This record gives sequence, C-alpha cells and structure tokens, in this order.
Amino acid sequence: MIVTAVSMPEGTSTRVDVAEARRRLATDRFLLVDVELPAEGPEQDEPLARRLGLGTEELTWFGGTEEPARADFLGQSVGVVVPLIHDERVAHIHAVATERFLVTAHHGPADLAPGVMTRVRRHRPHDGVDLLFFLLQESLATYRRAAVAALVEVEELEDDMFQQRRPEQIYRLARLRRFSAVLHHSLLPYLQAVDEVVTQRMMSHDFPEERQRLAREFQHASRLVLATVESLQEAARRAFASYSSLIAGEQNSVINRLAIVSVIFLPLSFLTGFFGMNFTFLTDKLESRDEFWLLAVGLQAVAVVGSLYLLHRTRIWRRLREDD
Repeated sequence: MIVTAVSMPEGTSTRVDVAEARRRLATDRFLLVDVELPAEGPEQDEPLARRLGLGTEELTWFGGTEEPARADFLGQSVGVVVPLIHDERVAHIHAVATERFLVTAHHGPADLAPGVMTRVRRHRPHDGVDLLFFLLQESLATYRRAAVAALVEVEELEDDMFQQRRPEQIYRLARLRRFSAVLHHSLLPYLQAVDEVVTQRMMSHDFPEERQRLAREFQHASRLVLATVESLQEAARRAFASYSSLIAGEQNSVINRLAIVSVIFLPLSFLTGFFGMNFTFLTDKLESRDEFWLLAVGLQAVAVVGSLYLLHRTRIWRRLREDD
C-alpha cells in the first residue's frame, strides 16, 4: 500500500503511512490523500475508510474490489466510484470528499494524478469538493482521449480497406467495436449516478454559485464525451458495413465472371449435345463435309459471336472492367 499526502493549495506531496495520513486528515485544513492498493491480493480485514478515520458505516465499499460506478451524498461528504481508462481497460478510483479533504483509493497505478495536479496549479481549488470536480473532469478526459484515439484508428482502417483488404483489419475492427461498447457501458451508469447527485444539490438553496458552475461544466463535458463515445460506436458499425460491402463487391465480380462463361458456353453445350444425338435425320441426311462445317462449326461460331454481342449490349464487360 502506497499512501501519498498532498498539502493544498501548495501542492507539496509526501509519502506517509496510514497512521500519519489519518492524523493529517483530522488536523490539516486542506489535504489530498491518495492510496494505491495492491493490484492483486487479499482484502484487508479492517475497512480502509475506518483505518483512515473517515468513520462512516456507509463507506464500507471504499477501497474494495469490483465496485460499480456510484455517487452518494452522505450529508457532510460525498462518496463516488469514478471509472477511468488506463491502458485500454476500465479502472476505478474510489473517492470521498468533504470541504477539508479529498481521499482517493485505487488498485494499482492510475494516470489521473498528473492531470488533476495540472488543474490544481491552474485553478487553485478552495476545498475538497473543488478537487472532486477536478477528479471527475479528469476521468472524463481519459474517456475522451481513448475514444478519439480509437475513432482515428477506425477511420484509418476504413481508408486502408478500400486500398487493400486484409484479414487483420476485420480483427482489429472487432476489437475496436468491443472497446467502444466497453466505454459506453462503463461511462453511462457513472454519468447517470453523478448527474443525479449533482442535480439534487444544484436544486438546493445552500449550493454555492461556484459549485453550480463546476457542476454545469461537468454536465456539459459529460455530454460531449458521451457523444464522442457514441460517434466511435457508429464509426465502428459503419466500418463493418464498409467491409461487408467490399466482400459483397468481390463476390459480385466472381458471379459476373461466371455469368460471362455461362453465356458463352451454354449455347455451345446445347449445340454439341443436340448434334451428338443419333436420330435419323443426322445419321442419314447430313453426310457431306460442307454440311458438317456449316452446322457443326458455323452454328458454334454464330453462337459465340451472338453471345459476345449480347454481353457487349448489356455492358457486362464494362462493369467487370470497372470492378477490376
């Protein structure tokens, strides 16, 4: 377990143990505490919230595993489970915020710290709730970056398919479509939970104007990110449709070639079969060489010329060359 305490608004961070973090949470005026739990391993017997002195029975989920996205208003504090995208997978950060502190916990490393600290240096938060909104905004930023990168890759794959279709393209498209579904399915419950709490607080008369501004910025950013993720889903579906269209076009080209062969050889097969019959007229009346050349070869030539003329008139040749 790695515990980092960041003094606010100075932004100076130090590594501490759990006991020191608990003491500073009880005494410091404004503090950010980040707890990095082992990525794998057994859970602690004592809940993390109790070890840090957060002291509420409603925070038993804090620091646990397999917790879904949530947002709870707990009177003097707010508890949220914030999803983020880390190495193309969904990770979760648990956060508890009051006016005096923000405590976060996550299993394994998280990439939110640089972005949050950049916002801290730029906007100088007044309390832990402001820090919580920075955390929420940065989690949305990870979704936006992942969705935009995947969207660009889908567009590039679609362009490459029209130049040269390869089997690995459909495999990568399938992974991107699944990734877009993961983004959407993890983001939507999170936005719904947070929006419900934010809307309730914005309707309260004691909700400060500055907090209302941060809440509106979060709601606006969440709609934009959700629209970006939905655009990624639509682009992935369109790319699959384009791939299917290319396969259908290749199959049509093969069918056109078979149609040309059939148009040419079907009359020839009929004539060969007809004159191969041993009925009386053919065996007794058609005996000279001229009759043989006229009927056996001449009719074949006429059939071939007629077939080619028919193909030319129906523009099958031209369409086949355009497909090539």
